[in-house]
Amino acid sequence: MITQHAPNAGPLPGQAVVLLDDLDPERQRCYLESRYLAIDTETMGLKTRRDRLCLVQMCNEAGVITLVQTRSFQAPRLKEVLESDRVEKIAHFARFDVAAVKHWLGVEIKPVFCTKIASRLTRTFTDRHGLKDLASELLGIEMNKEQQSSDWAAEQLSDKQIAYASSDVIHLVALKERLEAMLQREGRLELALACMRFLPQRVALDLAGWEEEDIFAHH
Repeated sequence: MITQHAPNAGPLPGQAVVLLDDLDPERQRCYLESRYLAIDTETMGLKTRRDRLCLVQMCNEAGVITLVQTRSFQAPRLKEVLESDRVEKIAHFARFDVAAVKHWLGVEIKPVFCTKIASRLTRTFTDRHGLKDLASELLGIEMNKEQQSSDWAAEQLSDKQIAYASSDVIHLVALKERLEAMLQREGRLELALACMRFLPQRVALDLAGWEEEDIFAHH
């Protein structure tokens, strides 16, 4: 079931609720009491400082899904949730999402577990580290990426867009748990967590103009 712009709807698992600009108080409380919060973003393109943030989607371990359309770029309730140290955020390629949210909302997402970093440090037998690849291999779930390139700034999202945005977050908690176990098995968990703790600095470099340059490289 999909509900659009229903701020008074209860936080029921499996229902994707679309809100404008910010979380409602009930969902803010729900997420602040959660252990995990999977997050993703949709933008107008891949250049963070040029292409504006259009959507922040999230899902906790109970399956409560919310999509926040960002227009005023003022989201105090969302800010409190995303900056809460008590709730672990999970993202795939967190570097992009953390940068977009910081640049457009002034919000520092923390703490963050990045499933792409975890995949690169564990699934060294492949170069396929996309979310679709992980969902297929680790969870046996085939994801539809048809709406990946669409107009996320539309005033009203289509049902297909809502379904796509929801699918990008509903599997992240399960993937995090699988990948964390693999990291532990391979003795790389602490290395992965150290990389993830460095994400704010990597994002600061990106936003300062060093997004294409590896400052650690010899040449």
